[in-house]
Amino acid sequence: MMEKRWPSALELLKERALTLHHRKITDLLAGQGKNESQTVQITISTEVLVSVDMAWEAWTNPAHIVAWNHASDDWYCPKASNDLRVAGTFSATMAKDGSFSFDFEVVYNRVEPRKCLSYSLADDRKVLIQFDQIPAGTLVTEVFDAEHLHPVEMQRAGWQAILDNFKKHAESI
Repeated sequence: MMEKRWPSALELLKERALTLHHRKITDLLAGQGKNESQTVQITISTEVLVSVDMAWEAWTNPAHIVAWNHASDDWYCPKASNDLRVAGTFSATMAKDGSFSFDFEVVYNRVEPRKCLSYSLADDRKVLIQFDQIPAGTLVTEVFDAEHLHPVEMQRAGWQAILDNFKKHAESI
């Protein structure tokens, strides 16, 4: 009789563990005021073969940001500024072959040097970026609230492409 209950008990444990994990990420994003059923969170990551100090420098220094902050080769980042403190702002201009550009602007909610950054976008979506030391270098993980205009997989691919460019740049310094 007990053997028949194991599969359902294991499924219940799995569901509870996933729920707790989701709550932890949501709390880290400081999105307690949002209705979780309306917010889809996307997670991307990359392993960068440099120290956490070097990864942090490449991520936060505007001189480096302009070199990697683009999703494809027909886009570029002509300027960036970064006031790296709680309530400080980050701004980067994203441009495409001289025909189109926009400014990406955020306000920092949390800044823990060489560990994590959290910020809010203008539409109140949240982003958390973590820098974890691993044997090969640094694991950079981003968790962000999806927007509602584009498919989730398109957003994941675009943000991952930028993260991949970051990796390539950081490893070339």
